Amino acid sequence: MKIHFIGIGGIGISALARYYLEKGHKISGSDLTPSEITNALRKSGAKIYIGQHKVKHVPKAVDLVIYSLAVQKDNPELKAAKKLNSNIQIKSYPEALGGLTKKYFTIAVSGTHGKGTTTAMLALILIKAGLDPTVIIGTKLKEFENTNFRLGEKAKYQIRDTKYQILLIEADEHFASFLNYWPKLIVLTNIEREHLDYYKNLGNILKTFKKYIFHLPKNGALVINGDDKNISKIKSQISKSQFKIQNYFLSQIEAKKLRKILKVPGEHNVYNALAALSTARALKIPDRISFKALSEYKGVWRRFEITKILHPKPYTLVSDYAHHPTEIKATVKAAREKWPHKEIWLVFQPHQYQRTFYLFKDFVKVFKEALIEKWIDKLIITDIYDVAGREEKKIRKKVNSRKLVNTVNKQLIHKKQVVACQLCKAKYISDIEKVKGYLKENLRGGEVVIIMGAGNIYRLI
Repeated sequence: MKIHFIGIGGIGISALARYYLEKGHKISGSDLTPSEITNALRKSGAKIYIGQHKVKHVPKAVDLVIYSLAVQKDNPELKAAKKLNSNIQIKSYPEALGGLTKKYFTIAVSGTHGKGTTTAMLALILIKAGLDPTVIIGTKLKEFENTNFRLGEKAKYQIRDTKYQILLIEADEHFASFLNYWPKLIVLTNIEREHLDYYKNLGNILKTFKKYIFHLPKNGALVINGDDKNISKIKSQISKSQFKIQNYFLSQIEAKKLRKILKVPGEHNVYNALAALSTARALKIPDRISFKALSEYKGVWRRFEITKILHPKPYTLVSDYAHHPTEIKATVKAAREKWPHKEIWLVFQPHQYQRTFYLFKDFVKVFKEALIEKWIDKLIITDIYDVAGREEKKIRKKVNSRKLVNTVNKQLIHKKQVVACQLCKAKYISDIEKVKGYLKENLRGGEVVIIMGAGNIYRLI
């Protein structure tokens, strides 16, 4: 089968492209800019077009076209595919993945934060338990040869007399994508205000998560974070349903054991590990296997990824994908726990004008708190990463990084405890190249520098 992907460089859709590649299909795809992901796909056998989307990129004899949700309706490749013939299947990435979820015993990891890490941890447990899962995840794992995909080949998970192949996926809630999925087991890490450009308010988010949960079959299972207040609101409405619900809490006994064995820092990662452990228990995997796998977990791409820089000045570089206030707080607190006596610098690139606008007060609060509590010693904020096709012009005019920095600094000045700490003010530096120059000129050696954001800030690494 010939399959063409529009927006093939996306972290989720690229994993699906790898699935079809390894299944022996002929793959082509296009993306606006080159990346590590598109380069790796080309090396694996996919035909990749970089630059402006063009009609000629779509193969004439294509059978299936899969497009990223970032692709607009007037995209020339999407329009060309619709004109070719009526036999061509055209699906969005969530629709295409949703079709796969019906063919497997699908485990879907969902939630506002921690999906990628929890999916990665659970993947290693399933592999260690010999269940040979197929995995589609929104980040890269060293254990998967630095890709975001693993193909399982055998049906090894047994329920009564039947063996099933497991598909483990990271299920995104943006645009209600997960409503396309039909899992047998859902892991729900937390629910918070996010993607407000789509949902508008928390009430709509809760309604959509509830609808998603009821995609579970009667014999399905739901593993939930019992400490999350918003999940508790949903649980009170579904507890009488017919599928099994398994809670996990921050038990001090288990948390102590996990803190001792985990190589990744932070209380948020203890919760992620508890989610993976509880899911493993729901699948009847012995704890000894789960704890062994969790102790060997090394982390994933752009989740507190540490690099030691030795020349010309020695310092520690941390790459992190956090782009929501809650994630920022968790990451910088984890950094301070790991390096209590180091000078910590945070370079943050806001992701999407609409997120920055809707969560502006939350961003100000977390940055102010991080400086006051000395989780970080210096804060640099770059221009907002503009997400193509997802920004409203009227909102672009209402918010920018300079305004964010000025608001943080005004609130710091009004706090008596930091009046004398003018050095801990936030600093605005517009772009990556200027940040690079600033770091080169001002780092003395011995610092921890966190490069944070979901846009192209990772290029600074």
